[in-house]
Amino acid sequence: MWAYESVFYQIYPLGFCGAPFENDGVEMSRIRKVLDWVPHMKELGVNAVYFSPVFESDTHGYNTRDYKKIDCRLGSNDDFKEVCDTLHENGIRVVLDGVFNHVGRGFAQFQDVVRNRERSPYLNWFHINLGGNSNYNDGLWYEGWEGNYDLVKLNLRNEEVIQHIFDSVSFWIDEFAIDGLRLDVAYCLDHDFVRRLRAFTDSKKSDFFLVGEMLHGDYNQMMNDGMLHSATNYECYKGLHSSFNSMNMFEINHSLLRQFGPENWTLYKGKHLLSFVDNHDVSRIASILTNEKHLPLIYALCFGMPGIPCVYYGSEWGAKANKSEGDPALRACFEKPVCNELTEFISRLAEAKKNSEALNYGTFRSVVLTNKQCIFERKTDNERVLVAINADGENYVAHFDAGCGTAVDLISGAEHDFGGGSELPPYSAYFWKMEK
Repeated sequence: MWAYESVFYQIYPLGFCGAPFENDGVEMSRIRKVLDWVPHMKELGVNAVYFSPVFESDTHGYNTRDYKKIDCRLGSNDDFKEVCDTLHENGIRVVLDGVFNHVGRGFAQFQDVVRNRERSPYLNWFHINLGGNSNYNDGLWYEGWEGNYDLVKLNLRNEEVIQHIFDSVSFWIDEFAIDGLRLDVAYCLDHDFVRRLRAFTDSKKSDFFLVGEMLHGDYNQMMNDGMLHSATNYECYKGLHSSFNSMNMFEINHSLLRQFGPENWTLYKGKHLLSFVDNHDVSRIASILTNEKHLPLIYALCFGMPGIPCVYYGSEWGAKANKSEGDPALRACFEKPVCNELTEFISRLAEAKKNSEALNYGTFRSVVLTNKQCIFERKTDNERVLVAINADGENYVAHFDAGCGTAVDLISGAEHDFGGGSELPPYSAYFWKMEK
């Protein structure tokens, strides 16, 4: 699967393009801004873009009005087709946000129910009680996602709803050649619906990628051969920044061993979760880390551990934003990309990750672990890579059996001799490819 060998780049289009929060009904070709960022993406080393919602919506994108239309605030379908074509021409895959658990109040079929009540042919598309009421005083009650009545929950047991969604997915595959979907709030979706979606997309495109937004619990419930290919690794998201801020590498190492370690009870051995240090829903990582010198190190750990790394636009140069400032602050509009030492470092991580069999498919084994340092092994039959992190401001000499005398660092290209121990300078990271 191509996704397992990829580095993802997440863009939240409505924020990225500086669109107004409320849908003003005015079509403006803002999405073409992505075209100006293609050279930056290529320099960064990403080869897949995950777009947060692009469909016509009421406000923030997750309250869909029309699954077959680009939001007018972003432009036309033709504008977005040019974006998709250009990305594909530059070797960058396209994954869209599939918001199929709920729609917005502006969804035409829901508005028909509000107007026509029991006479509406779409009454059973939703979970409706005509004897109740909602916060919007519609004279009927309906289920909203987690009590949010601007997000009208779909009845994914209704065959007409399922076919409406499948028809929309088919449209985006046929007309825009999209390569995958990220399923919003996948943990809420009906499991039979997800199984049918997987079978449907497999029939349309054999390498079509499905990744689900999962928060807690056992991701295997939905990440398996008949459902999702991948899931968001929120367990390690927390462990990544917490390990640096508390200077306790045992935390992230514990999660990685639990998920990918050598024991038989390991949860996700051989699977590929989506790894990230931030996204559109959480504070940017530069605002979370208490020591800015840990910023490149957390990306090295994210790229070196098992999984599919995903970089959130703007964070690659250290942009800051705190969740307490509200979602618009997290989903900023930047005039142009910034290139600095961090972006250059991430680009080297990306090239190392994409071109290493061990980093893409290797097993996980902890080799050295202290509060401030960790070294772990990624290994396949053909390649062995040691990932080393020193989060301390002091030199650290690691003594361990490397199994051979020399290695090449995939990040810098420098050779390394393991004779007499391995010295890790302050705030350093290495991907050592061991010689056979």
